Amino acid sequence: MDFTEADTEKLFELLRWRRDVRSFRTDPLPEQAIINLQHAMALAPSVGNSRPWRVVRVDSQTVRQTIIENHKQANEEASRLYEGSKLKQYMDLKLAGLRTAPLQLAVFTDPDPSQGYGLGRQTMPETLAYSTVGAIHQLWLAARTMNIGVGWVSIIDDKQFNSILSVPAEWSLTAYLCIGYPEQASDEPELQRLGWQENDEPDWLVR
Repeated sequence: MDFTEADTEKLFELLRWRRDVRSFRTDPLPEQAIINLQHAMALAPSVGNSRPWRVVRVDSQTVRQTIIENHKQANEEASRLYEGSKLKQYMDLKLAGLRTAPLQLAVFTDPDPSQGYGLGRQTMPETLAYSTVGAIHQLWLAARTMNIGVGWVSIIDDKQFNSILSVPAEWSLTAYLCIGYPEQASDEPELQRLGWQENDEPDWLVR
């Protein structure tokens, strides 16, 4: 299949509108949309075709509340990095959609998947985690095409998640994702809009 210049423009429009979402409506997602997100991850490339991502759909309100408490504690610890006006600005930020996002996924990386038979990762085992991140990005883009937003919650104590979710101890948490319809869609990064930091484009180095 040959793609056109119009396809390229549409792709870049999608990339501009793929933003981290922190405020969600509580409307449930259609089950077909969730299936589509799963298919999008399945289409992602992975080192040695290892497909190391392991996804846990977190529906239990009890488990979600435990994760909220985990986030609150981690957020308090993270706030100690700041002081003065930056601390106030940090505390005013809404950093998670844990209470409202209708779909929440814990995405782990299996450090020794049987798939792929170890191909391509002997010298760079971190490519397993990179593969998981690639799958997450494909889910994210697919979500945006369905007017669904994704938020990546990184202010958490990831070491607790294996026991919270009763998954193998060797799995490594790569991301906790909040997914749902955004309260407000924007092509401007939220942290830029709120004055935290400009979204400058880094230059490429040439050697």
